[in-house]
Amino acid sequence: MKTIFSALLVTFAMFAQAFAADIMQAFPPAEAGMVRHVIILPAQKDESALKVELIVGKTVVADAANRYFFGGVLEAESIAGWGYERYILRKLGPMAGTLMAVDPDAPKVERFVTLGGEERLLRYNSRIPLVVYVPADVEVAYRLWRADPSPRFMRKVALPNG
Repeated sequence: MKTIFSALLVTFAMFAQAFAADIMQAFPPAEAGMVRHVIILPAQKDESALKVELIVGKTVVADAANRYFFGGVLEAESIAGWGYERYILRKLGPMAGTLMAVDPDAPKVERFVTLGGEERLLRYNSRIPLVVYVPADVEVAYRLWRADPSPRFMRKVALPNG
């Protein structure tokens, strides 16, 4: 019985590895000067209650008082023939930020400065990897968001005028 279970486990592991390799054929390798980041999400009980936030940015040395962001557009592109989406940042734009006066003798700190604009919230799907192409000096991170399990309902309120 243990031998059968072990054989089934090894077969399942090989099938899972082959499936992952097959799915990655849909995502072309990165172009020169770019890096392909692959995020494989673990299976969850209720994936419809989850979202994935892609965080793209770069670690820079700057003052601690101002807020900074990079220009640039993270594009979603459908892969022809597969239907999968990939996300591409073709170029990281210039860094911008607030202009608060800072003591010139204040020490500079390393900060992770993200891409400006709205957050990129994506549907959680553990069956397909999230693939992000960015320039070589850019970092990719992600954050998981979970919906409150109990819905909130509004109460009807009677106004004095009806």
